[in-house]
Amino acid sequence: MMKAAAIREEFLSFFRSKQHKIVPSAPMVIKNDPTLMFTNAGMNQFKDIFLGNQPAAFKRVADSQKCLRVSGKHNDLEEVGLDTYHHTMFEMLGNWSFGDYFKKEAIGWAWEFLNGRLGIPEDRIYATVFEGSPEEEVPRDDEAAEHWKKCFSDPENHIIEGSKKDNFWEMGETGPCGPCSEIHVDLRSESERKAKKGHLLVNKGHPHVIEIWNLVFIQYNRKAGGELELLPERHVDTGMGFERLCMVIQGKKSNYDTDIFQPIIASTASVTGKPYGEKETWDIAHRVIADHLRTVAFSIADGQLPSNNKAGYVIRRVLRRAVRYGYTSLEMTEPFIYKLIPALITSMGSHYPELSAQKEIITRVIFEEEQAFLKTLGKGLKMIERRVEGLKKEGKNIFPGSDAFELFDTYGFPVDLTQLILKENKITLDEAAFTRELNAQKERSRDDAVITAGDWEVIHDIEKTVFTGYDHTEDSVRIARYRKVNARGREAVQLIFDRTPFYAESGGQVGDKGFISSENEKIAITDTIKENNLTIHIAAKVPSDPSRLFTAAVDREARQLTANNHTATHLMHHALREVLGKHVEQKGSLVTPEKLRFDFSHFRQLTPEELAAVEQKVNEMIMKNIVSEVHDETPVAEALAMGAMALFGEKYGEKVRVVSFGDSVELCGGTHVQSTSVIGLFKIISESAVAAGVRRIEAVTGRKALSYINEKLKNLDEITLMLRSTGNPATNVSKIMTENASLRHAIEKMQNAAAAVARKQLTNSAVTSGMCNIYSGVLEDLTSETLKNIAHQIRQSDKKSAVIIGSENEGKASLLIGLGDEIIRSSGLNAVEIIKAVSASINGGGGGQPFLATAGGKRPEGLNDAIEKAIALIKEAL
Repeated sequence: MMKAAAIREEFLSFFRSKQHKIVPSAPMVIKNDPTLMFTNAGMNQFKDIFLGNQPAAFKRVADSQKCLRVSGKHNDLEEVGLDTYHHTMFEMLGNWSFGDYFKKEAIGWAWEFLNGRLGIPEDRIYATVFEGSPEEEVPRDDEAAEHWKKCFSDPENHIIEGSKKDNFWEMGETGPCGPCSEIHVDLRSESERKAKKGHLLVNKGHPHVIEIWNLVFIQYNRKAGGELELLPERHVDTGMGFERLCMVIQGKKSNYDTDIFQPIIASTASVTGKPYGEKETWDIAHRVIADHLRTVAFSIADGQLPSNNKAGYVIRRVLRRAVRYGYTSLEMTEPFIYKLIPALITSMGSHYPELSAQKEIITRVIFEEEQAFLKTLGKGLKMIERRVEGLKKEGKNIFPGSDAFELFDTYGFPVDLTQLILKENKITLDEAAFTRELNAQKERSRDDAVITAGDWEVIHDIEKTVFTGYDHTEDSVRIARYRKVNARGREAVQLIFDRTPFYAESGGQVGDKGFISSENEKIAITDTIKENNLTIHIAAKVPSDPSRLFTAAVDREARQLTANNHTATHLMHHALREVLGKHVEQKGSLVTPEKLRFDFSHFRQLTPEELAAVEQKVNEMIMKNIVSEVHDETPVAEALAMGAMALFGEKYGEKVRVVSFGDSVELCGGTHVQSTSVIGLFKIISESAVAAGVRRIEAVTGRKALSYINEKLKNLDEITLMLRSTGNPATNVSKIMTENASLRHAIEKMQNAAAAVARKQLTNSAVTSGMCNIYSGVLEDLTSETLKNIAHQIRQSDKKSAVIIGSENEGKASLLIGLGDEIIRSSGLNAVEIIKAVSASINGGGGGQPFLATAGGKRPEGLNDAIEKAIALIKEAL
């Protein structure tokens, strides 16, 4: 059997022989593209070429691209595991032509590879072609059909016409598009094929008559108004599902039975003690875990950690879905998915070295995420149990959809697990209400994300914008094109210049601000962003005459402060590696004029001594006045030989920019100081955890650092003055804290003694009303915490108790109501409801839990009245 690694290499070798440049996979997590969070197709890394925003370095390219489809229209998440062919993370084999070959070669080579190289029988292969669209005046793709006829010895019923839905590919609502040819393979048994011809099942959802390769012929451009225009250059964009191809070649009926997934599934079976192939619920869980492990591990390796925002939230949801299947189907109540990383590396590590290189951080992050979510599952189960108990008491059997949504949205508790628990209790979820809440949330997210843009108005044709900002903060520019956009109801204008001194936000550095001006007007540039390799300047309006020459001026002070902070970030990275070790690697950064933020790999909190050492080293490099060395257009291999680090999750071109300050050597496109002394001063202001194995340092430089230090010294002077001591302030504060702790301990002893006396008084004066023992009264000068202790002790000793007590302390009223478990169970009384009904007597408000609630107020004289009202309510309910 041909193994997956050999199949991948066969594909790359084949297209290498066809003069294609084999390029590495781009990161799975996308940057500088507001329309996508993740790479969802092989063409994503070439999008700028298709859009005409950058020239192609090579006319012919092939690769194996790691892709992820878990959001937007390509969202297969809830299907994964339930069948044998859906995935979140998958590999896409692809070959591209940028203005070079077209349909003849693309179709001929696809046939040669599948039928000739891999030996897929001709009678099992089907090709689709675009049937045409009269309303858009796009004809049938006769050219593709003719080339396919030359491949099949008997083309009848093997070339099938397809609709616009299946056979016309579009990048988005606007942009490059064109007809496509899908290649399908029939994997059914001979008897099944005789019973029903394969061409009748193409694109009909049959799990064994599947599409494996899509050949897209990009020849049109879709404008904002919907009309199509021919492109000046025609391109080819193909994508083949690697997992499906392996299934075909290895003679399997499921992607999960191939050697891509089997090592992970075997490892899961070993860890859980639940073999694959014995029980359907176990099998679904195995498939979910195997798929989701790949998604999460590759995302972390590419620098995207699980979080509560955007891409991080998607990754967290994927991992939690895997944990939940392990919990409910495989009975795994402790973290275990992190133990499967070695199996994943065995399966895919040879082609994707980032898995081995990032093994430790991937393992730690997954372990901590598992641990945290398992605690959440426990909390969610308790919440559902309480709510189910309440519904049963009320004689209801419908669980509110809003409650299920709160569990899902706030606590991450899966709705299908909620339904499973409800079913066991013969309670039905109000699914319609849950769906309404979910759709409302999606609508809010969609509204937040929606950006509408008009067509570009072209004034001057340019190949690309020349960036002059490394050497200048002011330059003469012409507007090459502009368009109007509307983001969340706010209108703006996007301008593209022929040349620009404005730095566009990238690499963690914020975009420049400033203005453009002519003799007649001055227009503010409020931000500069990078989008699909375009440097876009954001302005409030279009100049009255956009064709004229403008002066573009960057805010020099903000640029200088940003440069100070960016260089300081490099120096700190170098210092961290010296102080902590070479395992330290950048995981993220933010550089603004005000401060810098740096995320890096490290597995524990830094000690004060380590932080001081890092700070000291950075300031020493600043004082040495080290002059920058910048090497533009350096080949990547040469840059790495100079000592620069290539970061996982970053996409680099053939040539890079190297920025050095002494021993600090980085690949960087940002702006920097010419010599380190310009920074002036460096001060760390915080160090914290971002995620498992990732720490964050925030720091300030120059005047901001000086202001920070002066503020700290001022605070220290004020403390020294308050202490009225000439000794060491820290020693004096420590002495006061020790004395304070001693006094607090003495007060607690007194309070406990008073509580014991009060509890005895309450017990002696308790009265019985029906089945309830009522303990009540105003106690003298006790804290709210002491009142709680008294109530807890009475509740534990008497399950039929009702405790209604209050006290005045430091001029304020404290009121408490506690109910024994049997009283709650038999009467349905709720301490929160009672305390809310009576707390007005003390001019206050309160809350708590059904068994114990407290209130505070400004009117102690109302305590007796509140207690009497509470007793009356309890007696009435009994």
